[in-house]
Amino acid sequence: MKTNTHLINAQGKSLGRLAAEVAALLQGKNKINFVRHQDMGDSVIVENVDKMKITGKKIEEKIYYRHSGYFGGLKEMPLKKLFKEQPAQVLKMAVWGMLPKNRLRDKMIKRLEFKK
Repeated sequence: MKTNTHLINAQGKSLGRLAAEVAALLQGKNKINFVRHQDMGDSVIVENVDKMKITGKKIEEKIYYRHSGYFGGLKEMPLKKLFKEQPAQVLKMAVWGMLPKNRLRDKMIKRLEFKK
């Protein structure tokens, strides 16, 4: 099984459409011998992540939540602040949600890289 490396320029592309494209490449859905239970995907390098487009009211209204497990441990981060500080993390979280929820997801997300 031969793996390829795809270079994607995120400048001007919408967040969701870009994440769907990256998730399909990481899973290997573009290959003719694709099967769900094997990790056949390619590596993906995304550049110019800070110049991707976020449409609608998401930049103002979307909030990411995480919980520490302790009482009162709910943390929230608005998309606007996270995109300003770590734009690659926004794309990585979107791709993470689009990958299958199984043991292969960790292996797939490790092949996603970012370049300035």
